[in-house]
Amino acid sequence: MLKIHGYAGSINVRKVLWTCMELGLPFERIDWGGGTRPVTDPDFLKLNPVGMIPVLEDAGQLFWESNSIVRYLAAREGRDDLLPADPAKRAQVEKWMDWQVSDFNNTWRYVFQATVRKNPHFQDEKQIVSSWNAFCSAVQVLDRELARTGAYIAGPTFTCADIVIGLSIHRWKSIPLERPNLQEIECYYNRLCEREGFRVYGRDGGL
Repeated sequence: MLKIHGYAGSINVRKVLWTCMELGLPFERIDWGGGTRPVTDPDFLKLNPVGMIPVLEDAGQLFWESNSIVRYLAAREGRDDLLPADPAKRAQVEKWMDWQVSDFNNTWRYVFQATVRKNPHFQDEKQIVSSWNAFCSAVQVLDRELARTGAYIAGPTFTCADIVIGLSIHRWKSIPLERPNLQEIECYYNRLCEREGFRVYGRDGGL
């Protein structure tokens, strides 16, 4: 059975949990980080030398970096619908996954820590406003892309890109600040809510 190391409230851990549900894969989750066992523990560093969650154990092999794990599991199960085998089609999915983990994540980190986590180290008003504006601008990019491509981020069908981006959209909706009315995003979010994996690990699975 797969082992997933990381606390359930982590957005990156929830990417992997949702993927497992989409694939119908049983797993055991083992708490690390988030106030449980610290990722600086030597036992965890044996799993991941950079000390970050999640870590996936599969038949004695260790994998880390959440988006890489999502890719691995989809490819392992031969799910070309989630991660196409064709190089050009696969790149259309992977470009959004890469953007999510780099540019998109960096927009919301400060405002999320300030307004949802109530982290006392993230309370500079100018940085909150700057982060929120950047977050909304990035979501507007997605809104325009959805209007162009159809129901999902990389085209008309659900892919791995929607797992990683959908969780960030849930965070956007969680921010207690006034947000622009983006109709494509609302329809997209409602479509995600039809999926059991998102309901369990996205909408209802924590922030």
